[in-house]
Amino acid sequence: MPESATSWRRHLETVVLPWWEQAVRPHGGVFTCYSNDGTRISDDLYTWSQGRWAWLAAELAEEARAGRLSVDAELWQQRAVDSAALIADHALLGDGTVAFRLSSDGTPLPSGPDGELATSVFADLFAALGLAGGLRALPVDDSRRSHWTGAATQLLLTAELSSVERTALSEPYPVPEGYADLAAPMSLVHTASELLRAVPDSAPARAVRDRAWTRLHGENGFLREDWWWEFRPDDQTEQTLLSRHRTPGHLLELTWMLVHSAEEASARGDIGAEQLPGTRGLARLARRAVAIGEDNEQGGLFRYVDASGRRPEGPHAEALSRYEQLVTDTWDTKLWWVHAEAMYATALLAQRTGDAHLAAVAQLISDYTLSTFPDPDGAEWLQIRNRAGVPLDQVVALPVKDPFHIARSLLLLNRLTATLSQEI
Repeated sequence: MPESATSWRRHLETVVLPWWEQAVRPHGGVFTCYSNDGTRISDDLYTWSQGRWAWLAAELAEEARAGRLSVDAELWQQRAVDSAALIADHALLGDGTVAFRLSSDGTPLPSGPDGELATSVFADLFAALGLAGGLRALPVDDSRRSHWTGAATQLLLTAELSSVERTALSEPYPVPEGYADLAAPMSLVHTASELLRAVPDSAPARAVRDRAWTRLHGENGFLREDWWWEFRPDDQTEQTLLSRHRTPGHLLELTWMLVHSAEEASARGDIGAEQLPGTRGLARLARRAVAIGEDNEQGGLFRYVDASGRRPEGPHAEALSRYEQLVTDTWDTKLWWVHAEAMYATALLAQRTGDAHLAAVAQLISDYTLSTFPDPDGAEWLQIRNRAGVPLDQVVALPVKDPFHIARSLLLLNRLTATLSQEI
């Protein structure tokens, strides 16, 4: 392993979580609109972030109770419940979607070009994820359990239908016509699997998970033996910028999600778990993602690359779409979430397969990440960097400081290494 459990735990408990304490919203949720220097620039609440926070709070509470973290389990459990309640009480629109953005008092705010409240299937799924976390933290006799379960299930099913029919709005990553995106089945697998952790007998969640597995690795799926589609074109002979671009961090994040999903399904005896690709196949994909995504000159991983590595290339319309512009303008940035997810994915797959190459990669990624992203003044991480690792004060995706990827990966790395230490 690239680090000891003690170091992951120390970094989470002494660097990351203390910074977020000052951002906690009374009575549920978290403020996330901060500039790189730590100045809060807005009190708006993005449902995307609130769902993630609710799930993270529940996970922190469970890790504390397991003895793997020295945080207040009851405090984090209450934060999980209160944050899920914020979603359930204010963000749900009643049609299987959520308001993308709330005011500081929980009022839904228009976010679309014509005043729409719901603008992203990903916000819908992160809201369901937060409700799943809240359900794990909620007392078994709490009267809200039925409502939250129903709401999370409706969000999940509505998101699946809209993604299959290609009617889903997907801010801040709009999918151009003629393409299907990896993010949809990836998010469905993860959210459905997490809802099953909270509600193990949920037949709808199990069905969504199984169908998303098939969309990922079945016939005409997104995952192949040693490569993958990020945006799969309807005409699969097409060689455009969109069809050729890859997001290495995204693929790495998916690999660990699939390992978790398969292992949890196997532990429950779910039918269909054998349909998943094995961990060795996922390890091959992870090695490919690192091989094409690594910056051999400056270190770390690029945000976007061509399928063959380095700068994304290929034909495109004379007027670039918004997503194509994002790929061409930001391909060589170094982002917090890419590296946080890469640290855990490579470490997990190296452990599960005994792959010495991936173990070495995990060490390199860990060394780069922890020497580049943490704020030298101790204020969590400076999350957005240029190719050379210099902080960039710009918006990536949402105008927020992310409370999720760093803490989640450190938590999972700590769990992985602590569990291994107990087994030795």
